[in-house]
Amino acid sequence: MLNEYLIVEKSALPDYFIKVVEARRLLESGAYAQVIDAVHAVGISRSTYYKYKDKILEPSQLTVGRKASLMLQLNHRAGMLSRVLSTVSDCNANVLTITQSLPIHGKASIMLSIDLSQLNRSIDDMTDELSAIDGVENVRLLALE
Repeated sequence: MLNEYLIVEKSALPDYFIKVVEARRLLESGAYAQVIDAVHAVGISRSTYYKYKDKILEPSQLTVGRKASLMLQLNHRAGMLSRVLSTVSDCNANVLTITQSLPIHGKASIMLSIDLSQLNRSIDDMTDELSAIDGVENVRLLALE
């Protein structure tokens, strides 16, 4: 998964990439509650924001360290969360927090915060193993700290 990323100096990027990051910061900080207000403040369109918001990570979100945040989408079936947690445990990672949404249309979103300090394989291998579980629709690395 990390081999899909590049580190690029900001000056080499179109300015709207930096504005997407600024808009995301404004939303996360609570300065603006609505996307339309945040994108208006930084001078980009909503479509530009939505197109790139999950594609642009700052170095603090990409640096490999001891903690990771993962978002998974699971089919709503008995034992799915147990299989995910078992796989995380098999990788010798430690779950710090779990947040699960209510299932809608047979799917539930899970946010995991994981301690990677004792991980016995790469983060890419762990996310591949999670993706291979029958019933796991999507695995996305949100941040590494």
